[in-house]
Amino acid sequence: MKTWENHGRMVGEIKKPGVHVLDNLTPERVDLWHAVTGVVTEAGELMDAVKKLVIYNKPLDLENVVEELGDLEFYLEQVRQNIRVGRAIILEKNMEKLGKRYSEGYSDKAAQERADKQGLCGRMDAFSPSGCKNVIPCAAHSLNAS
Repeated sequence: MKTWENHGRMVGEIKKPGVHVLDNLTPERVDLWHAVTGVVTEAGELMDAVKKLVIYNKPLDLENVVEELGDLEFYLEQVRQNIRVGRAIILEKNMEKLGKRYSEGYSDKAAQERADKQGLCGRMDAFSPSGCKNVIPCAAHSLNAS
């Protein structure tokens, strides 16, 4: 096992150089990155509004919550457009996933076992040159594939 003199030196040595990230950037990847950054940022703002309710016992600022949910929808649509998968398909796949995971209703055991994860590809051709072109179970990328 390799060791380093300190954490900063380790980070400096093993981080991916920015120029290598830049070499692989395309307008499509940047737009997707922007969209996902927006999702994360707006989710943090939504969390802050709920934190004020739960931790500080302040009234829920419903106007702000609605605003943040709208911002999340904006960025989620940008993600969907980038990956060329519509909201209806995403919701259908989510219901299928949760139907498999919680076929007998919620339980901690079912949540931990995640029966729905067996054999899912989860790779997209537009952003992974060797990836599968489907957002459906794929034998080639199955967790059980050899």
